[in-house]
Amino acid sequence: MRKCIDSLLPGGDEVEILIVDDGSTKDRTAQIADEYEARYPGICRAIHQENGGHGEAVNAGLRAASGIYFKVVDSDDWVNEEAYREVMETLRFLLKGDQALDMLITNFVYEKQGAAHKRVMQYKTALPRRQLCTWNDVKMFMLGQYILMHSVIYRTQMLRDCGLELPKHTFYVDNIFVFQPLPYVKTFYYLDVNFYRYFIGREDQSVNEQVMIGRIDQQILVTKLMLGYYHESRITNWKLRHYMVRYLEIMMTVSSILAIKSGSEENMEKKKELWQHLRKMDLPLFMRLRWGFLGQSMNLPGKSGRTVSIAGYKISQKFFGFN
Repeated sequence: MRKCIDSLLPGGDEVEILIVDDGSTKDRTAQIADEYEARYPGICRAIHQENGGHGEAVNAGLRAASGIYFKVVDSDDWVNEEAYREVMETLRFLLKGDQALDMLITNFVYEKQGAAHKRVMQYKTALPRRQLCTWNDVKMFMLGQYILMHSVIYRTQMLRDCGLELPKHTFYVDNIFVFQPLPYVKTFYYLDVNFYRYFIGREDQSVNEQVMIGRIDQQILVTKLMLGYYHESRITNWKLRHYMVRYLEIMMTVSSILAIKSGSEENMEKKKELWQHLRKMDLPLFMRLRWGFLGQSMNLPGKSGRTVSIAGYKISQKFFGFN
């Protein structure tokens, strides 16, 4: 946590650091938050609240934020100082322009424990670099190339205008954070720097596979909410629509493979109900996802079909480097 906050301090008084103590009792989060507020008045601010989970911590930060732009940095993670300076310079420059910037996108680095090679999520093939863009300027996102919470800095008022409110006591809401606002994003800017450092690999981390299986109900809930946001948005721009459908394809795949890998018939019923939910809500979207390559590979019949699904997932894990 100290490493995280210290990495943000070079922003000086241009950056407001909101440290949310989400009812922590097993560590010194509350005391550390108060310590930084006392040491850096006007820059660091401690927010104490009853435990509401990651989503409610983000909600609290958004409610309290007074800055023009809003960035979530988890306490395990940190930012690169040199890239940070470029981010700040870019935002200052864009604020002088006539058009409001809704979303700044940067690269992030997977700081995976034990990995000799640090994988970088970057967007050179998908987005024009260092220019103000709209969705019409998007090229093609490759499979496994997604804009995640670690990638984005959103305009604060836009997040409020889109009604963003993450569910309490629910993991994996970072997907909602980065997905729901997209139809409200009219302008964005891709800064090709390795800004965010995403720590991954701790056994108790929420993205650990066994932890995810134990929280499959929360993964399915988040997936259903995202399906609903897409269905209600009535997106007209085909490039944005294509991107959001591909994101939903991954969410359905993750929910499905967790059920399959659990080996639980109860979870297999939850998987079946998820696909039925989508079919009832949005038949065209169901047809697109169910009969696409990933949808078919997650719905192969019988025990042998499950084995093939798991094998395909393992290959994807190795290729894309997640979990």
